[in-house]
Amino acid sequence: MRCVHWHQVPYGLVREVQERSAAPYIDRAVQCQLPAHDEDEHFGLLADIGAYGTALWLRWHGTDEVELVVLPDCPVAAPGPDGEGCCLFAGHAEQHTWEDALEEVSRTN
Repeated sequence: MRCVHWHQVPYGLVREVQERSAAPYIDRAVQCQLPAHDEDEHFGLLADIGAYGTALWLRWHGTDEVELVVLPDCPVAAPGPDGEGCCLFAGHAEQHTWEDALEEVSRTN
């Protein structure tokens, strides 16, 4: 299950993301993409910048500390020849995004 925390993207950071990426639209609020967690550090995906497998992320602590960070994509894929790639950044804590999907499937079977 994904973290339930959301954060509004400050206008100045929206403009910076628009300048640094080819994304036609930048969300004004993002949800933390990490699995549910107890830490106060959250990460919301803003845009793929395409350069060398990197993306722009909004990182926030609590309600006030917000920053734009460039992080490399997580290189881990699900097992098997058609394994889905993880949609998070390299070195993230907790499970990969495809592991959460596997848990949901196994619970419904």
